[in-house]
Amino acid sequence: MWNSFKTSAYSGMIAETIRIKAHEDKFIQAYYSRPIGDGPFPGIVLIPHMPGWDEMCREAARRFTEHGYSVLCPDIYADFGDGTPTEVSTRMREAGIVHDDSVMADTDASLSFLRNQTNANGKVGVIGMCSGGRHTFLAACTLDGVDAAVDLWGGGVVCEPEKLTPSKPVAPIDYAEGLKCPLLGIFGNEDKNPTPQEVDILEEVLKKLGKNYEFHRYDGAGHAFWSHDRTAYRVEQAMDSWNKCFEFFEKYLK
Repeated sequence: MWNSFKTSAYSGMIAETIRIKAHEDKFIQAYYSRPIGDGPFPGIVLIPHMPGWDEMCREAARRFTEHGYSVLCPDIYADFGDGTPTEVSTRMREAGIVHDDSVMADTDASLSFLRNQTNANGKVGVIGMCSGGRHTFLAACTLDGVDAAVDLWGGGVVCEPEKLTPSKPVAPIDYAEGLKCPLLGIFGNEDKNPTPQEVDILEEVLKKLGKNYEFHRYDGAGHAFWSHDRTAYRVEQAMDSWNKCFEFFEKYLK
């Protein structure tokens, strides 16, 4: 929980960019933050959102590390060249969006990396915002070894057939039966993607399938309400949902 640490306790971390072997056996960069110490520590794969492999993702990684997690955030947009996060994500959109298969391969490689560290406790979760929330749901349903998953306002989990593309050939909700781990969903009731109605549809499917999930929906919040660099930021809803994430990962990963 936020501000639950003892002021006398030691705190330290290492945060750096590294390279991992990922999709198509390519080496991509990843932002790796972890506590200093013997551990063992649980791991979290943080899947970047549509604005790119950006500073917000790095800040989120370090915040989870402050709470005792080793976090790996892979550059899922590596195929679109170098530049600022905005430049790279713009090229990615112009090319037709990163392919789901590529992101799942990068996520799978990240899961393996974290699980195989000498100070790992063997548990690894996945979390993502926006498109990263969609990818998180897809990973939780299709990849092995995900112990807990957090979908932060993932748009496109519920998707009409006419909106599918070569890069996104299947609606993630169609894989819901394969969900093997607990799922936490965080949504704003003023969001347009996903809409509250789409969240209702997803919840109905998960309930029907008997899946282990919990959803929290926030009035007065729209999309990206964790993003303190945007007018979308909502401090009360953001901090409450951060605490929900800490509680969830504490329960299933520690």
